[in-house]
Amino acid sequence: MEDSPEKKSGGGHVLDGSNIIELVGNKEVFSTFVEHKFEELDRDRDGELSVKELQPAVADIGAALGLPAQGSSPDSDHIYSEVVNEFTHGKQQKVSKTEFKEVLSDILLGMAAGLKRDPIVILRIDGEDLEEFINGPTFEPEMVASYSEIKSADGSGSLRDYIAKALAKLTVEQGMPLHQILGLLAISWNLLCNHALAMIWTSLENDFDGSGIKRLLSNKFELDKTLNAAIENVSKDRSGKLSKEYLRVALDAVGPTAGLPPLGAVEQMDKVVQDAFNLVNADDGKLLKEDEFKKILTEILGSIMLQLEGTPISVYSNSVVHEPLASSSTLLQPSSEL
Repeated sequence: MEDSPEKKSGGGHVLDGSNIIELVGNKEVFSTFVEHKFEELDRDRDGELSVKELQPAVADIGAALGLPAQGSSPDSDHIYSEVVNEFTHGKQQKVSKTEFKEVLSDILLGMAAGLKRDPIVILRIDGEDLEEFINGPTFEPEMVASYSEIKSADGSGSLRDYIAKALAKLTVEQGMPLHQILGLLAISWNLLCNHALAMIWTSLENDFDGSGIKRLLSNKFELDKTLNAAIENVSKDRSGKLSKEYLRVALDAVGPTAGLPPLGAVEQMDKVVQDAFNLVNADDGKLLKEDEFKKILTEILGSIMLQLEGTPISVYSNSVVHEPLASSSTLLQPSSEL
């Protein structure tokens, strides 16, 4: 199976998780894939993986998730630790091949679900669009208009400042990724246009309109299953009651199924969530029976849904990496033998 972008869309590629689902869904291919990776990791050939032997796999999973290297951030280190716990169940020191396969399958399918919900678009920028724009009929009038606008806003800037601000007005459609502008100031136009400096532009657009919550709330079986899973690891007192302070933890667990981002990931969404929490006095620290806890969590979801239906939130992010695009993750790349 080829580890490549999965679909083409508007001159780019769309990563929607379908290749991952295909890999995991093919039992024979996935078993061979796991066998190969397990043998790579099992350095002492004892048929089990120690926590130390798992580390390359954990690092590769982090790289596939876009996390910085271990030791770079307490937040990301916590995620790495959770990945290890998924394999070891927080207790055992060794992981069997069966356990490795099961956990890896769950992680891959989780990635695929995220990509299916929020596909990533990859566009290859090789200077052709920029060269076409420069040689086209709109280049001169647009540059004159940009110069006039910049000059009137700041008449005391240097030529370098003017160029930087003019480049900032160019878009991806014209062949210029916005947040690479300052870096490209150090590159000559001839190099960019004639020698095809290649870059990969990735863009991700998330639309939060409450539809994911609506689907969940309309399916009682799925809702009950999701809520039960969300509170499974929430601490309870001796009488089995749960504190309201864990509502945020439970909501974060429900988030992927309801189409919500993690708390703290999207500022606009955090405000919507906080409004919903305020309506149920979520921070009063009261203890609730399990049914009451799930009822309030459902009310929070309903409140968030209504807010998003009234005022949807769209979040657009993008990034650029220079070629060669050598993946830092080897665990998630099927070997050439497959």
